[in-house]
Amino acid sequence: MLFLTEMNLSFLRIHFGFWAGWLNSRSLLMAVLLCACIDTARSAASTVPDTVGAGFVVQQAKAGYLPLIQDGLSLPLLIDLNDHKGVLRAYENLKLDFARVTGKKQDLQGTGKFKIIIGTFGKSALIDSLVGKGLIDRKELAGKREKFVITVVNKPLQGLESALVIAGSDKRGTIYGIYELSAQIGVSPWYYWADVPVRQATQLYVKPGIYTQGEPKVKYRGIFLNDEAPALSGWSKATFGGFNADFYEKVFELLLRLKANYLWPAMWGSAFYDDDPRNGPLADEMGIVMGTSHHEPMARAQAEWKRYGNGGSWDYSKNKAGLLNFWRGGMARAKAWESVVTIAMRGDGDEPMSEQQNVGLLEQIVKDQRSLIAAVTGKPPSETPQLWALYKEVQDYYDKGMRVPEDVTLLLCDDNWGNVRKLPELNAKARKGGYGMYYHVDYVGGPRNSKWVNVSQIQRIWEQMNLTYHHGVDQIWIVNVGDLKPMEFPISFFLDMAWNPDRFQANNLFDYTKQWCGQQFGEAYAAEAADLLNRYTKYNHRVTPELLDEKTFSLAHYKEFDSVLNDYKTLAMEASRLYYLLPDSIRDAFDQLVVFPINATANLYEMYHAKAMNAYCWARNDRKANDWADKVKTCFRRDSLFTDHYNHRIAKGKWVHMMDQVRIGYQSWNEPPKSVMPAVKYLADSSTAPLLRTFVEAHGFIAMEARSYAAASSAPAVQWTEIPDLGKTVSAMTTMPVTAQLTDHTALEYKILIKEEKEAKVILLLSPTLNFNGNRGLRYAISLDNGPETIINFNGHYKGELGPWQARRIIESVSTHRMSPGEHKLKIRFLDQGIVLQRILIDLGGLRPSYLGPQESPVAESSIKL
Repeated sequence: MLFLTEMNLSFLRIHFGFWAGWLNSRSLLMAVLLCACIDTARSAASTVPDTVGAGFVVQQAKAGYLPLIQDGLSLPLLIDLNDHKGVLRAYENLKLDFARVTGKKQDLQGTGKFKIIIGTFGKSALIDSLVGKGLIDRKELAGKREKFVITVVNKPLQGLESALVIAGSDKRGTIYGIYELSAQIGVSPWYYWADVPVRQATQLYVKPGIYTQGEPKVKYRGIFLNDEAPALSGWSKATFGGFNADFYEKVFELLLRLKANYLWPAMWGSAFYDDDPRNGPLADEMGIVMGTSHHEPMARAQAEWKRYGNGGSWDYSKNKAGLLNFWRGGMARAKAWESVVTIAMRGDGDEPMSEQQNVGLLEQIVKDQRSLIAAVTGKPPSETPQLWALYKEVQDYYDKGMRVPEDVTLLLCDDNWGNVRKLPELNAKARKGGYGMYYHVDYVGGPRNSKWVNVSQIQRIWEQMNLTYHHGVDQIWIVNVGDLKPMEFPISFFLDMAWNPDRFQANNLFDYTKQWCGQQFGEAYAAEAADLLNRYTKYNHRVTPELLDEKTFSLAHYKEFDSVLNDYKTLAMEASRLYYLLPDSIRDAFDQLVVFPINATANLYEMYHAKAMNAYCWARNDRKANDWADKVKTCFRRDSLFTDHYNHRIAKGKWVHMMDQVRIGYQSWNEPPKSVMPAVKYLADSSTAPLLRTFVEAHGFIAMEARSYAAASSAPAVQWTEIPDLGKTVSAMTTMPVTAQLTDHTALEYKILIKEEKEAKVILLLSPTLNFNGNRGLRYAISLDNGPETIINFNGHYKGELGPWQARRIIESVSTHRMSPGEHKLKIRFLDQGIVLQRILIDLGGLRPSYLGPQESPVAESSIKL
């Protein structure tokens, strides 16, 4: 007998409702029965995949392997209770992790010939003893930063045959080693924040040898909880009573499991240190370095100024004494804890300072702040880590010549849309404080917010942060993640890349996605889940859901709107199909990370397509307008059901309020306060080309993917690199490594066939890379048939203003050429590093407006040689 639970019926009503137009009632019934059959078969199977992934922990024993878990019983743990409190806290979590993996409470204080020894070099007598005996190499730990070594040691102590040793060079090194073991035995860092199931095991073994990930390449690696109302704030209040220590304990643990060490806390009406006096000591105990956002100086929250500003103005020229007194309180409170102090200031409420507050005044503010830091800490100001955030207009102060002391980290910024604004010159003089980067995968601001679901491709994050790292930015990497959920995937990638940027290349990014999905859903489902995750972020990167409307894509040209809608319909069908193949234990995590963002966004596409069709049919007095209007209403209602499903049904209602962000009916960047259905109208009852071929003009245009070049030339030290899936269509081309010197031969060549003499516009579609190179801009040269070159600087004019190309995630660079009938060679030569070319369009009078542009043009055999 088959049983459909109320939860399954609810999921079917919401998720299969998306395809109701494709299925008749009998087909829908068969789909329901099929899902029930799959559900029954799945329930009879093992609930969790058995694999634990690659690493030093395996399931099969071999000679010399240390038994970690045998017959459901794990090794006892041994630690020096004089170690750091944060290490002891992680040690207690490891105990819980072993219980989760084995499914039973463990006697981890027991005796035996095998044990797990944990400790910090210089703080643990156990570890120091092993180092003194030469069983652990002192050079692996002494003087290292945040490094761990995990190794099997024979006869470490009297009575022990061997032990698995986790040794850290410092507090965080040991903590990271502990949580690395947790991950290897089957506990995902996202076990709490995305309900990823722990993988049960009765037998686990450790390979002999030494395992380490070395020291992190970026010193401070963290996230910024921002724009956190109404979602994260509503959830935290319902779950913990607010942004208190109970909430932050979960955040800190997640960061440490992801090997991060740095946090800017929630600040919309919140004050980390003031809201709960336990917050500051807890961060320091657990090992989290605290900071404050780009506009909250001196370890003070903006909300605290509202509470304790004594009515004075946020204006240093008028209220110097009040501000210094306020800042003194912040420094006195946090002076004993690890922190990076934000200095300088912006206007009140993250606004620009007035024009009268000039460079000279800001330099005086910095000078006074540093004097205050010295007075409060009793140490030279250079011994307290500080940053100056060059956010928005503050970069103008730097460009006008303002400088801060060498020990202050210059925190460079993107443009809020993931495009790096400024980088140090490759030959820039080294600074003691170095450089940092403030990056965004969430943003509140014009033209509209971007905060509902993830819209960030890891391909673009990698390309921009690789550029950043190779320009010497390695002191701070911090990313604005909004509500934290649903940005799980880009958070993982950003922090993993911050640990070791050299690990990632254009050709292994999808491998990372598969590995990440394997950790969350099991190896059996990793490849298919990764494909879904990769495609949905690619589609969402084209245009954010908040910017999407009925006018975004063209109904009239290239069947564009139908094409993108079908992309999402196909993706949604595949995601829901895989959902029903998963064990029960994995479904909640898969729904949060894959199914919900795909289905909910697909529904928006269907709604806006119906809105466009309603207007089209209504203008032609076509009765189908009414059907399309009804479809808009159905989709709008379904959107609310998706929200209810996420907030109240996933994980038994654990994530209440987490999907409360507005995404429909925007009138400005932050309006309306709740979603508004698009207006509809009713009629009354009375009314891919291969290489070495030529692209052929058709319908008055030619369209080519950047990768469809006929020839590529460069110097030996420079390589043309395709970044798969980056951009709006297929991929993008750029030059690597980004530090190499380009030559006169760094060019791509394309072959085209023109039917008659015309003036042509050649449009290069470039990723929106900014003029990070001292505002000089990025340049390329373009020529026809080896004729004279036209040199174009496509972004040198940028001064930080908002441009439509940012929201469209593309820069269109145009040059005009006279073309005669016949075959031609089009040559594009890069003059600067950092240029990312996606497509080339040649408008010969027939190109029509659309968002993605036409499909690639037809090709013919070439009769010219390059």
